[in-house]
Amino acid sequence: LTWERHGMASSTALCNASASGKIPDILYLLQNGAQVNGLNEFNRTAIQVVMLGSIKSIEILLNAGANPNVRDPSCGLTVTHDAAREGFLDSVSILIKGGADVNIADNKGNLPLHLAAGEGHLEVAKLSASGDERTDLLNERELYYF
Repeated sequence: LTWERHGMASSTALCNASASGKIPDILYLLQNGAQVNGLNEFNRTAIQVVMLGSIKSIEILLNAGANPNVRDPSCGLTVTHDAAREGFLDSVSILIKGGADVNIADNKGNLPLHLAAGEGHLEVAKLSASGDERTDLLNERELYYF
């Protein structure tokens, strides 16, 4: 792999493979000691930068122990916020099954539910509103969805 030739940290290589949805590389890196919750040079983990439409990548990372509740250091988003905002229904479903907390608000007070509904992704919003979410929470614009 290229990362070995260029002296790249395995956590950075794992993040790159995850962002690209390169399943063979993800598997190779995890099998050869890459830390699933290791940080890249931007302080992000592989699950935070995963290709949202790559269900298999998400499953592999979660099964390897990736924490789906890690928040982006600058805005407080989790991978579930990102997937909900972009309308990736299957990804949100896998993340929730893998332990994602739908009650984590970003720095603006948005739950994944707020972002999905705000973008018109009603099926994702319904999934995010599976019964455990805090629909009574207001975001910074004092909006809530139920």
